[in-house]
Amino acid sequence: MSSAQDPFYIVKEEIQESIDKLLSTFHQWERIPVETGEQVHLTKELLASCESIEWQVDELDKTISVAAKDPAWYGIDEVELDKRRRWTSTAHTQVSNVKKSVVAGKESNGTGTTNVNGMRREMMRMSNPHQADRSNQYGSQDNDDFISSESDRQLLLIRRQDEELDVLSASVERIGGVGLTIHEELLAQEKIIDELGSEMDSTSNRLDFVQKKVAMVMKKASAKGQIMMILFLVVLFIVLFVLVFLT
Repeated sequence: MSSAQDPFYIVKEEIQESIDKLLSTFHQWERIPVETGEQVHLTKELLASCESIEWQVDELDKTISVAAKDPAWYGIDEVELDKRRRWTSTAHTQVSNVKKSVVAGKESNGTGTTNVNGMRREMMRMSNPHQADRSNQYGSQDNDDFISSESDRQLLLIRRQDEELDVLSASVERIGGVGLTIHEELLAQEKIIDELGSEMDSTSNRLDFVQKKVAMVMKKASAKGQIMMILFLVVLFIVLFVLVFLT
């Protein structure tokens, strides 16, 4: 899993932003005169931020402990786990130093300036190397994450295009199959119509022949003979009709 997709790094970035904001507020707090309304407000804000960040880092520590039980399942190794532990430890130290400095300043009200300044120097010593290391680390990490993210995005686009082409190909095959079936059905219907037309022509020819024969016989026969001939022809017609249309 790339850093851009790892929930740890997403939460880590959010916490780091909160720490950076905390340090900025702390530096502002240092420059404010003691026992002013603004300092009291910033003191409360700093202490609340410290509590919130400490809770977030503790929760992140818990997720690291869970991942440490089965690193392979989470796709990480011991080096990565150690790297994450070092970061949370540094974050704890930074927040703790800020909190101690603010609490000491609040309690001393100017009498414990030496101790407060010592804590501030310790906090700055902890934060400056971290910032330099963080800058180098994130510079390389951002490049790797960008390349990995772009690669994942390209692979996803290619996979989606392949799926769309497969669906389109299946649709074309179905349409081609339907068209072939319709063509075969039309050929079969045309053959049936041709056969029916041939039978109709044959029957028509037979009827014309019979009518001609009847006309000839009627001319030659007497009245009684004509009646008998008519009856005979009617019976013959019925027989022919049954033979042609009912068989």
